[in-house]
Amino acid sequence: MTDERATSFQFAALVAAALSLHGSAAAAPAAKRELAPLATAKTALVPFEVSPFPYRGEVPPTNQPFLDVSEGERRGHTSARGGIYWEDETYSDRHVLLFIPKGFDPRRPALIVVFLHGNEATLARDVRNRQQVPRQLAESGLNAVLVAPQFAVNALDSSAGRFWEPGVFKQFLAEADGRLTQLYGDERARTAFAAAPVVVAAYSGGYQPAAFILAVGDADERLRGVILLDAPYGQLDKFADWVAKRPPAFFISAFGKAAREENTTLQRMLRERGLLLQNKLPARLVPGSIAFVAADDEVKHDDFMTAAWVDDPLKFLLRRIPGFPRTAGAAAGTPATKKK
Repeated sequence: MTDERATSFQFAALVAAALSLHGSAAAAPAAKRELAPLATAKTALVPFEVSPFPYRGEVPPTNQPFLDVSEGERRGHTSARGGIYWEDETYSDRHVLLFIPKGFDPRRPALIVVFLHGNEATLARDVRNRQQVPRQLAESGLNAVLVAPQFAVNALDSSAGRFWEPGVFKQFLAEADGRLTQLYGDERARTAFAAAPVVVAAYSGGYQPAAFILAVGDADERLRGVILLDAPYGQLDKFADWVAKRPPAFFISAFGKAAREENTTLQRMLRERGLLLQNKLPARLVPGSIAFVAADDEVKHDDFMTAAWVDDPLKFLLRRIPGFPRTAGAAAGTPATKKK
């Protein structure tokens, strides 16, 4: 073989080898990026399939139809405090406010906070903007996310809707796990959401859905705690029965003048069941903690979510839940400011 032919063969072999390497690299799958803390916070109003409303069932325990009035093809509900509200205006919103704070890390132990709003509220105007619930959660320092369903829209009505039905809250949580995964943006985060314990926080009229969540929600295995904020105004037996079962969860009720009578009664009911209560907050909200915190009579009910016995009471309480820091070695959050 001449030198010229040998050189040609060597060049061809080098080209073939280069093409082979290029083909192998093209065929190899791209390396998946690692799960990481969320670079920016994410907020969304998402319509759910399993939502408190619309609701076409009965009102427990009366067994009367929830939609008890009609006007042509319109159907409505008679609220004891607000009068007649129409389904198309008040009881048809399926949206749920979802919030994942900046820095949320699905690789770390995570918590889901389900917030149940009070009367005359909407998710955007009141829960997000006025009461600043997403901000309070973010500033708590917890590796936690927010799920807040819409109940009666801007109405004097505490109806629980489909949360009156056995097992529906468990179905709602299962859908929330998937919706949060979509909002986070990586299917691998689904495991973290599905395994996350749940804290139910109910303000004012949110007490009624909270009571039925505890009584028939079928989600006790996920419940880490219950926070009542200037509530409840009824269904005391359901709260007392749940706490008396001594679930592996905490129970905190913070209240002002508006809910003082009901909280006094609930404390008596719990003591009659042989339970030990605290009248000040424990340093850590651990399973078995039962505490009642009274705010001054001057605290306004409408402002309770941002200015109670402390400013930003939800943040203040969430900070006391151990085991879910957003970053390794970090404290749960910044100190709350006591109300002056």
